[in-house]
Amino acid sequence: MGNEERRMNRTERLFALVLLLQNKPNMSSRDLAEHFGVSRRTVFRDLRALTESGVPLTYADEGGYEILEGYQLPPLMLTAREAATLLMGTEFMKLQSEASLRADADQVGLKIRSVLPREVKDYIDSLREKTVLDPYWIHAAQEEAKADEGRWYRLSEAVARERKVIMEYFVGSRGESTRRTVDPLGLVYYVDHWNLIAFDHLRGEVRNFRLDRIETMHVLAEGFTRPEGFDLVRHLEARGVRQSSTEIVLQFSPEVYRRAKQGIPARLDEETVTVDAATATFRFDNLEYVAAWLIRFGTEVNVVKPPELRQALADLAMRVADANR
Repeated sequence: MGNEERRMNRTERLFALVLLLQNKPNMSSRDLAEHFGVSRRTVFRDLRALTESGVPLTYADEGGYEILEGYQLPPLMLTAREAATLLMGTEFMKLQSEASLRADADQVGLKIRSVLPREVKDYIDSLREKTVLDPYWIHAAQEEAKADEGRWYRLSEAVARERKVIMEYFVGSRGESTRRTVDPLGLVYYVDHWNLIAFDHLRGEVRNFRLDRIETMHVLAEGFTRPEGFDLVRHLEARGVRQSSTEIVLQFSPEVYRRAKQGIPARLDEETVTVDAATATFRFDNLEYVAAWLIRFGTEVNVVKPPELRQALADLAMRVADANR
């Protein structure tokens, strides 16, 4: 319960109350009072005001308040801060390699902007001019994405409707493609790529599949039953969110490591800091990106493993040297 919720005026609170009950029905007066940081007496007054204004509010058999299905709020009004949050979110989605995500994000942004008052539009335009969202991977992914259009949406529908998927998947460690039948359980976005979390019938366990390594795929009409008790967040936490396959070990001078640690593009698996050196271990698959990040540290970093990263860093240094001759 934050200070902003406590500072809500009554009109804002009534609007938020409708949204909350439409998305989380069966909340008790005590739940609502705690959520908004007000007394239960205030909650009862607010509920009475909603009823008097025509909101079809009822008390559910299971206990708690709810709004009858089908009720719609008047046209949505956004504050400048709320509009900025939504539109910056669409700007980020427009940088995704998935072409269909970019197109839909653009349309959503236009629809949001069309209902904003002039002063909020001006604020958003000013903010957009002063904000840069430019993930490194988008430029490299543009050509590759042409063959992938619609993949994210097809998989998201398979996840939502619990439909099996057959796919040809490229296994980088073996350099070969394999045919898999999977039960898609969720989609996860990591630092530089989308991943499908799915039960793999070939391996008999829940596995991680990078979308950019799916060569072909087909969503079946056949459904599946989710593993009993499976929770996507708990699954990721149990695995330490370590979905990348390449282990990277870097050694820095202690002084440089204090700066470098902030830019490590993944959760650390292990960290050792002594008077003479600092060693960081993490997992990340895009070695070209790591090499481009590491080159700024020059001789203050040593790539312990993998040798492929050491080579990528050496090749990049050579290209830089050639370009500046």
